[in-house]
Amino acid sequence: MFYQSKKWLLISTVLLITLLSACGSPKVQLANVKVTDDPSAQLTALTSAVFGGRQQQLNVLSPDWYARAGAALEKARKGMSLGEPAAKVVENIAYGQAYLEKAQGYARVAKTVIGPAIDARNAANKVNAMQYAKDYQRVEKEFLSLSRSIEDGNIARAKQNSTKVAQSYADLELRAIKDAVLGEVRSRLAKAEANQALKLAPLVLDAAKKRLVEADQYITEKRYERQQMQRRAAVAMFETKRLEQVMIQIGRIATMTSEATILWVEDLLQQTTQKLKAPDMRDQEWAVQMQNVHASIAGLQKDNLFLQKKLKADRASLEAKLKEKKQEISQQKNRIATLEGESIEAQKARERLEAKERAANAKLEAEHRFQMQFVQVQKSFSKDQAEVYKQGHDLVIRLKAIRFPVGQAFITPDNYELLATVRTAVHTFGTPDVVIEGHTDSTGSAAANEQLSQQRANAVREYFVANDAIKPGKVMAIGYGAERPLSKNDTAAGRAINRRIDVIIHTAE
Repeated sequence: MFYQSKKWLLISTVLLITLLSACGSPKVQLANVKVTDDPSAQLTALTSAVFGGRQQQLNVLSPDWYARAGAALEKARKGMSLGEPAAKVVENIAYGQAYLEKAQGYARVAKTVIGPAIDARNAANKVNAMQYAKDYQRVEKEFLSLSRSIEDGNIARAKQNSTKVAQSYADLELRAIKDAVLGEVRSRLAKAEANQALKLAPLVLDAAKKRLVEADQYITEKRYERQQMQRRAAVAMFETKRLEQVMIQIGRIATMTSEATILWVEDLLQQTTQKLKAPDMRDQEWAVQMQNVHASIAGLQKDNLFLQKKLKADRASLEAKLKEKKQEISQQKNRIATLEGESIEAQKARERLEAKERAANAKLEAEHRFQMQFVQVQKSFSKDQAEVYKQGHDLVIRLKAIRFPVGQAFITPDNYELLATVRTAVHTFGTPDVVIEGHTDSTGSAAANEQLSQQRANAVREYFVANDAIKPGKVMAIGYGAERPLSKNDTAAGRAINRRIDVIIHTAE
């Protein structure tokens, strides 16, 4: 039975590859998209689908076809902004949908053929393995090679290299987990050793090192047992901090006389005794003084336990009384409704009708308000600063005047005035969701361009968040690199146009 199931899975995969490869060129069968005077709704739908495709990892599971879908979307956007005929805009939308469907088909095949490598990549990304930029980019390049082999119909090659790529991601994942969980412990231990911990406190140092080794070995064997990993890391950190304190006290005692040391310890005990309001027993040996402290603490704990039980009983009694009062209020409301000659069902029906009417009026008001807000925002920018256009119920602000230092991603003061205008534009719509898109020209590698565009989009996002312009949870930054050019990259002017930041405001309508 297992053999038959495996056989049919292999046959299904081969058939799907054959069908996809039959359309290996950009020529695809276009989807049936209706031509209207205003194709903005179709453009919004395609934008959402392309964005959703990135969330589904189509950009790495089928990179070539996903890139074509993005290029078709950008052509449609540009055509809409330039006032091209609706038929031309719709044609580009149809191409975008068709390319996206191809990408989804290859992604399904990839999940079957290189599933373990995909899972390993997701696991590595989850723990921020991207921080090891050089090593991560090397493995990412190998992963994209697997995806492109599938797009080329070379399933055997993708299968052959999948295990190696999966292991490479797994190694990065383990490295990231260990650094995240144990990185601070290692750093503090190294600092302690540099400060002569081996000479001053060898026993405590040895205890801390043993706990670190135990935690490291446990993570190697059980990297997904998060709770246990954190517990072992916490024990290692405790022993490390204990070592630091022991070394501090050793340094302090080294400068004190024997009497001063005894008086210091005695004072520590006496301060605790006074806080507990226990008898002064400094005329007794230290063991008796400690018993005095322990007995006082035990008494306070007993009193605290009693108070907790009493508070719990009082809360339960109060909740019972509140429940009883709510029932009385509900009964009174029902009586009032009956006396007024109107049943509860009739009230609800009337309320539903009123709600529909309010919703219809609100929709009309919202559309009018959106148009007014669009005109207001459009007038706030000069032609040299930004291009503002509608995309369905979204507003796109294409920042022409924003400038970054060559190859860098920090915001310079000469951009503040432009970004302040963008901030005002966002506030025009209240607290909308905002997407910051970063774009570059094609100079340099695709990976470097995507990274730079992401960093620049992040910089703009962080600027707005730091200035309380937008709440962190309401703004997202995405870097597209050179995937979506507005102009050809063969001239300096064209490259300058392609280096841009797009601010997309998702209104609440």
